[in-house]
Amino acid sequence: MATVKVSKETYEKLNDIAGKLRARLHRPVSMDEVLGSALTARSLRPSDFAGTLVLGDQESDALFLQLGGFWSKWQSRDESS
Repeated sequence: MATVKVSKETYEKLNDIAGKLRARLHRPVSMDEVLGSALTARSLRPSDFAGTLVLGDQESDALFLQLGGFWSKWQSRDESS
């Protein structure tokens, strides 16, 4: 067992996560479970990445051409049978 020091703000956030986890699991949870849950959470949304990719006109045209080639080969389950 190890001791980890965190700021008051971080501790409050962990307690908020613990409350949500307790409500979802309908049982008490340990801080180990809370930290494990927080470390493995995959709650990213597409909007989290808004503005992170900056492309010029030529780069975006090339990207859409490549995607168009990929999408043209895509088949739905109905089409592939």
